[in-house]
Amino acid sequence: MTEIPGSSRNISFAIVGTGGAGAITAGSLLLEAAGKAGWYGLLTRSVGPQIRGGEAAALVRLSTASAACMSKEFDILVAIDWKNADRFIGAMPVAPGGLVICDPEAGPPPRAVREADCTLIECPIGELAKSVQGGRENMIATGLVAQLIGMPMDELSAVVLEMLKSKGEAAQQASLACLRIGAEAAAAFGQSRPLAAPRPHDSKRWLITGNEAIGLGAMRGGVRFAAAYPITPATEVLEYLAPALAATGGALVQAEDELASINMIIGASFGGRPSITATSGPGLSLMMESLGLAAASETPLVVIDVMRVGPSTGIATKSEQSDLNIAVYGFHGDAPHVVVAPLSVSDCVLCGQWAMHLAETLQTPVIVLSDQSIGQARVLIDRPADVTFLTRRKPFVATGEPYQRYAITADGVSPMAIPGQPGGQYTAEGLTHTERGSPSSARVDQHAQMVKRHGKIENFDFGDYWGVDEGDGASDTVILTWGSLTGAAREAIDSLSEEGIPARLIALRQISPFPGERLKALLAGTRRLLIVEQSFSGQFHRHARAHIDLPGEVRLLNREGPYNIGPEEIVAAIREWRAQ
Repeated sequence: MTEIPGSSRNISFAIVGTGGAGAITAGSLLLEAAGKAGWYGLLTRSVGPQIRGGEAAALVRLSTASAACMSKEFDILVAIDWKNADRFIGAMPVAPGGLVICDPEAGPPPRAVREADCTLIECPIGELAKSVQGGRENMIATGLVAQLIGMPMDELSAVVLEMLKSKGEAAQQASLACLRIGAEAAAAFGQSRPLAAPRPHDSKRWLITGNEAIGLGAMRGGVRFAAAYPITPATEVLEYLAPALAATGGALVQAEDELASINMIIGASFGGRPSITATSGPGLSLMMESLGLAAASETPLVVIDVMRVGPSTGIATKSEQSDLNIAVYGFHGDAPHVVVAPLSVSDCVLCGQWAMHLAETLQTPVIVLSDQSIGQARVLIDRPADVTFLTRRKPFVATGEPYQRYAITADGVSPMAIPGQPGGQYTAEGLTHTERGSPSSARVDQHAQMVKRHGKIENFDFGDYWGVDEGDGASDTVILTWGSLTGAAREAIDSLSEEGIPARLIALRQISPFPGERLKALLAGTRRLLIVEQSFSGQFHRHARAHIDLPGEVRLLNREGPYNIGPEEIVAAIREWRAQ
C-alpha cells in the first residue's frame, strides 16, 4: 500500500446513533477490513441499558502497531443521528482540528460538539441512503469513514459481502452502493485524516473480543461443562462456549439464576467434569455461599467475573475494577482460593487456560477478574503464543485401604475420586471433616484441614505468570497496576520514554494469593510508586498495602467508572510528580 502524505500512525473515530441504527455494525466492518489490510486496532462500544433504542456508539482506534487502549480524543466523529447523544458524547471528545460529520436533518449537534475545536460538515446521510433501494444509513457512514482514512475499498467490500451473504444478493449490492455513495460524498469534503500504510507482516491478525478469548482459553484448559445465567457484560463468554463445548462433547446449560449455575458447576466438577461459569458483580455476590462450599469440599471450578460499574445494578454497560474486594475477601470464614486477572484481550486466552489449570491442579475455586473494557472490546491482534500446562487432577488409585478424600499430603492436594469409582466412596459436604470426609467438630480436624487448604495454595509455585515487569528496569519511578489498565500503563511508559523520562511498569495477573515477596523484591529501591486502578475506594492499593510495606513515596491515581483511566492521565501524573 502506498504511503499517503500527511498520514498518521494512529487514527481514532466514533460512529454514533440510536441503538438499532447500526453504528456498532459500521465500526465492526471497518475494524475487520482494517485487519485484512494489515493494520491493528480495537473497537469498544458505548451503549445504554436499554434492550433496543437509547444511545449507541462504536469507538474505533486503528494503528500501524498494536493498540493497547482506546484514544482519549477522536479524529473523526460521524453521527447517524443525535438522539440521546447527550448521555454519552462526553466519552468521545473530538480532537483539536477533528472532523464532525452529521445529517442536517438530525437536528443540532450537542453542545459539547458545537463548542469543540473541530470542522463541522453537514452530509445528508439519510437522504443518500434513501437514494438506494434497501440502502442503510450506517453503510453510508461506513463509506464516509473509509474514504477519510484511506481504507482500501476492495477490502471493505469483501467484508461487507461476507457479512451479508445470508441476506441475499440484493442486500449485498445495496450495501456496496451505499459504501460507494458515502465514499464519493467524503471525497467532496476536501478533508481527510489518512492512516499510514500498515507494516509488512506474514501472519493473519486475530479479530477477537476479550470474552471470546477467555472462552477460548478455558477450552484450551480442558473445560467440558458450563452453567450460567446471562448477564451484561459477560454473556458473550457463554455465547462462545455453547458451540465450542458442543463440538467437543461438552455441554452448556442456561440456568434459571446465578445460584443454580454455581451449584450446577459444583455438581458437574464433583462428577469429574472440569467446569466453569461466567457472570458479573451482581451474580458473583449471589454465588458466594456456594463458593465457600467449593472451597471447603475442595471442588475445582472457575468463575469468570466480567466486572461492571457498581454497586447494585450500577451501569451494566461500563467498566470498573471494583469487584476485587468481594473476589478476594467475600467468602465467609477462611476459605483460601485463587484470584487472577487478564492484562489485555490477548492475555485473556492465557488467563482462561491458566485458571482452568490452577483450579484442576489445586482443587480449588478460581475467580478470573476480567471487565467490560476488555471483555467486550473487539481487537485486532497477532496470534497469542500457544502455552501448555500439565493440567491433571490428582487421581484416586484404589489400594484396598479406606479412601481418605481429604488426606494430608506433602503438597496439600488430596487424590480425588470420581463418583462410582470402586473403592472411592466418600462424604462430600461443607461441614468440617476428617481426612476420610466424615463430619467433625473436633479442633484437631478443623486445624488440620485449614492448614492443608491454605498450604496447597500459599506454597504453590505460580511461576512467571504472576504478572509483568516492563520498561526501564533501572528507573526508581514505578507504575503499579493490575488487570485491564495494563494497556494504558504500557502506552504511558512508551510516551514517557519518548520524553526522556525513565519509568517502569509492574502489572499483576496474580491477585490472590498476593505475590508479596516477589513484588517486594521488584520494588526495592523505588522512590516514586504510582498505583493506578479503576475503583473509587482504592481497593487494589489497600490490598497491596495489606500484604507488604510499599516503598518510597506512594501516590494513587484512581477513580470509579464509567470513564477508563487513559495513558495521558498516567503520563501527566508522573510528569507533574517529577517536576515537584
